[in-house]
Amino acid sequence: MAGGMVKRGSGIPLRDRVRTGGVPLGAAPLGPRCPARHCWVADAVDGDGEKRPGLLLEWRQRDRHWEGLVVYAARLRPHGWGLVQEWLPAELLTPV
Repeated sequence: MAGGMVKRGSGIPLRDRVRTGGVPLGAAPLGPRCPARHCWVADAVDGDGEKRPGLLLEWRQRDRHWEGLVVYAARLRPHGWGLVQEWLPAELLTPV
């Protein structure tokens, strides 16, 4: 079976492996609750005119208006989809 004979982790369980920064995976501080939230994105960059499911990562205030940093899928080529990350006005975002 292809790739089945070689163990990349040298038998070390994933939970015990060390990150590049030297902090064990299980020891990284989780901090406060994850800020990411599901949302609907109106007016996607591809202009298809339908709302897309997205992931809201962060809020910021610019010129007295709120914007959300969102990641969502969009048709970027005739036969292909890609991920888009952009700041959008709060009016274009709806909670799920």
